[in-house]
Amino acid sequence: MDYQVLLYYHYTPIADPQAFAQEHLAVCRSLNLLGRILVATEGINGTVSGRKEDTEAYMVMMQADDRFQGIVFKIDAATTHAFKKLFVRPRKELVALNLAEDVDPRVTTGEYLTPAAFRERLFDEDTVILDARNDYEYDLGHFRGAVRPDIRHFRELPEWIAKNKELFADKKIVTYCTGGIRCEKFSGWLLKEGFQDVAQLEGGIATYGKAPETRGEFWEGAMYVFDERIAVEINQVNKSIIGQDWFDQTPCERYVNCGNPACNRQMLASAANQEKYLGGCSPACRKAANNRYIKERQWSASEVAARLAKIGE
Repeated sequence: MDYQVLLYYHYTPIADPQAFAQEHLAVCRSLNLLGRILVATEGINGTVSGRKEDTEAYMVMMQADDRFQGIVFKIDAATTHAFKKLFVRPRKELVALNLAEDVDPRVTTGEYLTPAAFRERLFDEDTVILDARNDYEYDLGHFRGAVRPDIRHFRELPEWIAKNKELFADKKIVTYCTGGIRCEKFSGWLLKEGFQDVAQLEGGIATYGKAPETRGEFWEGAMYVFDERIAVEINQVNKSIIGQDWFDQTPCERYVNCGNPACNRQMLASAANQEKYLGGCSPACRKAANNRYIKERQWSASEVAARLAKIGE
């Protein structure tokens, strides 16, 4: 494969994120990279794609910068770009928890677990495995037995924990996320909140899937990623599909957005069901005046009415 996708982050002081972002954008353009990179005073968080020689040059450049000594790149082979555009943007936080008092993962964070050590904890009766991602990420794939937080955004996680403390009473907590960055800060927050035994999967799901000692075992479904691929396989031992089609609950790993821009719900749906239900997650969304799925297909009012009649609406 001629392309690579790089997933990476590094907590490190960056004095002027806005100036850094402008300079970094120019460098990434010169290397023909596409992707999404966030920069804050606390560090950098990115996913980029490009030809192998360009991504290799990017990694060499980053590792030569004293600020990014020790940065770890998670690498996926690809046949083409995983993004359509390139964004390098300054942000207040790399991952938004919106805490009254921020957590510095370089000072306070949970114990790091290797993939092998994490796998052992999956079967420890005194341990709660907590998914630190959003509900739609969990629904596509998760570790066996992991707790699913009822959240749509990472910033909602502290409030959800506060409302569900009984789940963690007298338990050890092990948390995980896609590449590890969310857990770095979240596990530190858990420690500050008084939870005594907190650990995290080092390198996240992406590292667990490639580790030769685990090969993704006990991961169910696929891993959600925020690029054109959407779903990435993790389990190399006994792959399963756990995602369910929004409309008929059949096995599905195809994520789409509801056609109603005012809703925009992410839902798992086959191409056939997406068309059958006019791209809308509900009767109201199917009939929405701005339903983009209908507009893109230029269906007439009579065609829409006929399709709605077929599904009893």
